[in-house]
Amino acid sequence: MRAAVSRFDAAYYARHYESRRTAVTSRLEMARRARFIAAYLKYGELSIRSILDAGCGLGWMRRPLLAQFPSARYLGLEVSEYLCRKHGWTQGSLAAHRTRTPYDLVICYDVLQYVDEAEARQAMANLARVTRRALYFSALTREDWHYRCDQSLTDGNVHLRPATWYRSRLARHFDHLGGGLYLRRGMGVNLWELERPPGLEAR
Repeated sequence: MRAAVSRFDAAYYARHYESRRTAVTSRLEMARRARFIAAYLKYGELSIRSILDAGCGLGWMRRPLLAQFPSARYLGLEVSEYLCRKHGWTQGSLAAHRTRTPYDLVICYDVLQYVDEAEARQAMANLARVTRRALYFSALTREDWHYRCDQSLTDGNVHLRPATWYRSRLARHFDHLGGGLYLRRGMGVNLWELERPPGLEAR
């Protein structure tokens, strides 16, 4: 974790997030992502009163998520000392985070490609412990790097794993709804057959 703490300094965020020339995403894109997540969860009538944003970075999803779920409590979890000092996030990692009460919604967006195999395994296992209802999950995969992302902007100094590595672990505890959204198994959201991704059995 020490290496990650020193890596994610002011220069890293200036390059990948704050510079218009080299930014890999934007506030607008993250706000759209937050509204998408909220819209689907509201459609499923899922009550969201607590949110864990694991690897929250600059916190660009915090305000739009709380606009959609105004009664929710938000925790930004981040390894970067720089960001924790600047924004007041809770310093820590998903692999080590513990909570007495699971969160209704967990966000884990583009985080786990930055950690090694052992920590990634711990973090994936911990997702099932900290998530009560819904998970939004995304990570840069080997397939994304070779076929989809803009390599001139995307940080390639990461651990590139095949998508199946993540899917197989998520499938142990979650049902995939599509678009990066997962439901904790047993939530009982009633989806019609053609709303279900292929392979999702009716429960």
